[in-house]
Amino acid sequence: MFNKRIKIKELLLQLPGQHDVVVMGWVRTFRNTQFIALNDGSTNTNLQVVAELGRFDDDLLKRITTSAALKVTGELVASQGKGQTVELKASQIEILGDSDPEKYPLQPKKHSLEFLREIAHLRFRTNTFASIFRVRHALAFAIHRFFHDKGFLYMHTPIITASDAEGAGEMFRVTTLPFDQPPRTEDGAIDFSQDFFGKSTNLTVSGQLEGELAATAFGDIYTFGPTFRAENSNTTRHLAEFWMIEPEMAFHDLEDNMNLAESFMKSIIRFVMDNNMEDLVFLDQRLLEEEKQLPADKRSEFGLLDKLKMVVNNDFERITYTEAINILLESPAYKKKKFQYEVKWGIDMQSEHERYLVEKHFKKPVIVTNYPKDIKAFYMRQNDDGKTVAAMDILAPGIGEIVGGSQREERFDLLTQRMRDMHISEEELWWYLDTRRFGTVPHAGFGLGFERMVLFVTGMTNIRDVIAFPRAPKTADF
Repeated sequence: MFNKRIKIKELLLQLPGQHDVVVMGWVRTFRNTQFIALNDGSTNTNLQVVAELGRFDDDLLKRITTSAALKVTGELVASQGKGQTVELKASQIEILGDSDPEKYPLQPKKHSLEFLREIAHLRFRTNTFASIFRVRHALAFAIHRFFHDKGFLYMHTPIITASDAEGAGEMFRVTTLPFDQPPRTEDGAIDFSQDFFGKSTNLTVSGQLEGELAATAFGDIYTFGPTFRAENSNTTRHLAEFWMIEPEMAFHDLEDNMNLAESFMKSIIRFVMDNNMEDLVFLDQRLLEEEKQLPADKRSEFGLLDKLKMVVNNDFERITYTEAINILLESPAYKKKKFQYEVKWGIDMQSEHERYLVEKHFKKPVIVTNYPKDIKAFYMRQNDDGKTVAAMDILAPGIGEIVGGSQREERFDLLTQRMRDMHISEEELWWYLDTRRFGTVPHAGFGLGFERMVLFVTGMTNIRDVIAFPRAPKTADF
C-alpha cells in the first residue's frame, strides 16, 4: 500500500510529467471543493492537489477536512497558480483517516504559543513546530557526526545514580518504597537499605563523572542523554527534564577544551545552515514578525540568520573572568545603572552581563575563563593563584552562557581537599577517585544543554517550545 509513496519535499523538486505519483499526508486547507493543500511533515511547503470538478463523489469531498489524512495518486503537472511550480492532478483520492472539523483544535489561522503548549500533542502539525523539530533532529545528527568523525566513543551513562555530580542536591528520588509507611531505621530515618538498589538513588543531573571514568580508558568520549533537575523554576530557560551533551577528553588542558568546544559549536550550526535553510528562513521571518510587536529597546540587535552567521564566521573572543568583570565595571551600562544585578569580582555573572559582553562590547561569541573557585564545582582544576579554577564558559548572542566546562582536577590530594572543603563524601565517590589513584592524566570536558542550543538556533524564546513534551513544575502532560 505504501511502498510507492514519495515525500512532498522530494516531489516538489521534480519536473512535471510524472505519472501515477503517490503522496500521503494531512489536509491543511481545501478551497473551492477543488484545491487541496497537502502536507506530510517533510517540508513546510504544501503540495497543491487538484481534484477536478465532477470527478469525485460529493460524499468523498465532504470528508476532505482540515487534518484529514489522504492517499492521493495522480499526475505531476506544471502549476497554473502562484507559489508553486508543480501540482498534483488527482486521479484517485483515498481517505486514510477522517478529522471532525468541529472538534479539531488547530484551525487554519495563527495560534499563540501558550495555546499550542496546551495541545503539545498536536503542535507538531504547525509550520513553526515542524521547523523547530526538523532543526532539532538535524542538530542531534550533527552532534553525533562531529564526535564520530573525531574518533570519540559514544557512552551511555546511567540515568539512575547514587551520586550528585554538581553537589546541587536538587534531584528527583527514585524509590520503590511505599510512600505512606516506608521502613525506618532505629533513629527514625527512612531505611533505604530495604529499597530496590539497597541505597538512596536519584535521577541523574549529569553523566560527567561516569564520562571521566570512560575517558581515562578510551581517551575521548561523549555522552548525549537525558538529565533531570528538581528545581522549582518556572522561567523560560529552565526544564526539569532536558538533554545534555558532555564530552570528556584525556590528555586535554583548558585550551584544548576551548578549541574543541568552539569547533563543535561552529560545526553543528554550519550543518543546520547547510541542510535546513528553508526552516531557518521561515524561523528568521517568524522572529522578525514577533520582534515588531516589541518596544524598540526590547528588540534583538540581530536577526536569527545574522546571529548564526556571527557564530560560524568569527573566532570567539577569549578573556578571563577578571577581564570580563573589569569590562562590565567600565561599561556605560554599569555607569548608567542599567544592569539589574550587581557587578563585582566573585559574582556568578547573570545573563544580562554575559549578553552585554557578546552583543555590545565584542559583537561576537566570547569564551570566559578562570572563574572564582567559590562559584564553581569541586572537580574543576585549581589554578596557582589559589582563587580561581580552570573553567570556561562560552557566551553566545541572544542567550548568554551556552557551554560550560573546565579542565578537571587530576591531582588526588588537591581534589580530595576540595571535596572535604565542600562537604562531598570521598567514601561515596571512591570509584571516581580511583581515576586519580591509577594513572591520572590531565583531562577536560564541557557540557552543552541540547535544548539551550535548539533555542539558540531556532530563535525561540521559551525553552518549553523546543522539546516535544516539556517537564517543568506542575507540568507533566502527555
